[in-house]
Amino acid sequence: MNAVYITSIGKFLPGPPVGNEEIEDYIGRIDGKGSKSMRRVLDQNRIRYRHYAIDKEQRSLHSNAEMAALAIRDALDRSEEDLAESIGFLAAGTTQGDLLVPGFASMVHAETGLPVMEVATHHGVCASGMQALMNAYLHIRSGEQRTAVSCASEFPSRAFKHTRFEAQAALAGRSVSFDTDFLRFMLSDGAGAAVLQHKPAAGGLSLRIEWIDIKSYANHYDVCMYAGANKENGECGSWLDYASVQEAADDGAVNLKQDIRLVNEMPKVGVKRFFELVEEGKVDPSRIDWMACHYSSHFFREEIFRLLRLGGLSIPEEKWFTNLYTKGNTGAASIYIMLEELLNEGRLKPGEQVLCMVPESGRFQTAYMLLTVVGGVEGAASAFEERQPEAPRLAYDAGDDVQAQLVRQLVSVWIDFEQKLARVPVIDKLYRGRFTLDDYKLLMMNIRQQVIDGSQWIARAASHIAIEHIDLRSAFIAHARDEHRDFQILERNYVAVGGALADIRSGGKNIGSEALSAYLFQRASRDNPFDLIGAMWIIEGLGCRMARYWGEMIRDQLALSDEQVSFLLYHSESDEKHFERLEAVVRHPLLTADIAARVAKTAKTTARLYLLQLEELGNV
Repeated sequence: MNAVYITSIGKFLPGPPVGNEEIEDYIGRIDGKGSKSMRRVLDQNRIRYRHYAIDKEQRSLHSNAEMAALAIRDALDRSEEDLAESIGFLAAGTTQGDLLVPGFASMVHAETGLPVMEVATHHGVCASGMQALMNAYLHIRSGEQRTAVSCASEFPSRAFKHTRFEAQAALAGRSVSFDTDFLRFMLSDGAGAAVLQHKPAAGGLSLRIEWIDIKSYANHYDVCMYAGANKENGECGSWLDYASVQEAADDGAVNLKQDIRLVNEMPKVGVKRFFELVEEGKVDPSRIDWMACHYSSHFFREEIFRLLRLGGLSIPEEKWFTNLYTKGNTGAASIYIMLEELLNEGRLKPGEQVLCMVPESGRFQTAYMLLTVVGGVEGAASAFEERQPEAPRLAYDAGDDVQAQLVRQLVSVWIDFEQKLARVPVIDKLYRGRFTLDDYKLLMMNIRQQVIDGSQWIARAASHIAIEHIDLRSAFIAHARDEHRDFQILERNYVAVGGALADIRSGGKNIGSEALSAYLFQRASRDNPFDLIGAMWIIEGLGCRMARYWGEMIRDQLALSDEQVSFLLYHSESDEKHFERLEAVVRHPLLTADIAARVAKTAKTTARLYLLQLEELGNV
């Protein structure tokens, strides 16, 4: 699976910014009367400016598809590469396209004039822009495409012209319902687009997509924001079921509406999913540098903060970012327009994490995305920023289904492990260039005990392997022999950077090391503990894949010599030899599907406990 990067973001905001006092000059006054709802709605949403793609005569200045195409052109123009011919996929999201048929993406593609490509339309409300982004992300991640574009555009102003509601009011003998009227002062026009690639941009910053999470709760709620029906009639059939289109329009069925009795459920659903993501280990609130949240009104911001505080989890208010108040609520395009400002106006720094949150009230969805900022304004990304997670190479017999499945599982565990490693505070500091000599000393002191224990649990495992498997026992014994003096190299490195030998020798295990050590000794004490190959895969993999990489970064950041980081440099070579023994075990005829499953489970458990060991540095 490829790492995926947003390498360029563009936007299109039509016309000049429109202040609150001018809104009804654009969308009009119904029967010449100003809206009684306007002031109340504006006081709650606190939007000061927005953009409209209609003029004061209510003529459309652009189509929705044209705005999307202009945002795509802006994104492509901002890229240092000429990408037009390399784009293989376009995903487009919107609430309402220009036509009923064909799909919005087809209309956008035509407007762009880009070459023949695959397209996909995502129709919904606010989350449709994230759905488009998810689709493009998966195309790059899977290797199906190397360059893709996702976009979202909204053009609600033309649906809120006063003339649309005057005929309805005359027929019904009443004014337009609040469910529709308040949206006239909530929504505005605009478009955003993102270029996604399998590598970061050659110059400037890129946003690496760590994951995207989208969940629908339509099975729990009635429809909330909608057009094409009329719940006021007590039924929620389709506008197509009316005798004529005119009858549906006269009855208000085609109006865009939001059920205000249900909309307050939206923050609850969004915050609940946030708590779940924290519990699942996908979000660490302390690691978030920017929270880019699409909320349609300032009112919902306050409610989100309140719910987070009640749950005991929060992200400091100064880390929250929105341009709702100056760019307006552009629905599905809002997240693109927020990220465009963050990326293109110099707010972001390499190594920072951006958590994006897009709740949708259509029939209730949540969309979250975690991004890591990579690269530098000078254009040269660091080794870490260019490096994609990749499992150590493990040779096996591709014709053996059990071996093949085991290796696939181990690779999956490793990729997840390496991605999470980057978010551990001490490793994060190293990758951001903020690593200190004290960090290095603390790291060596905390892993010393685990290094000592390594040869011991491997030796214990060897003693529990039955004599009829003497070849495997020999492999374990040889491995323990190689490892049993490595802690002395670590001690020499500690002293070489100014640490006292007595200090590192007297240091105890932190709580993560205690858990890791207890688990490995427990597994090693069972009969024929072949599953410990999974533990070796993680620990030796760190040597093969990460040791030299970390060692060189520590050496360069702290201006040390090779001798002062020799433990890490040495392990990059010695652990490659150990991998040959792992390969021999994986190819052993003793391997069964049941043993393979236990190996994968032990690898996953070891990975989590190793992360815990690094997370708990100094917590002895």
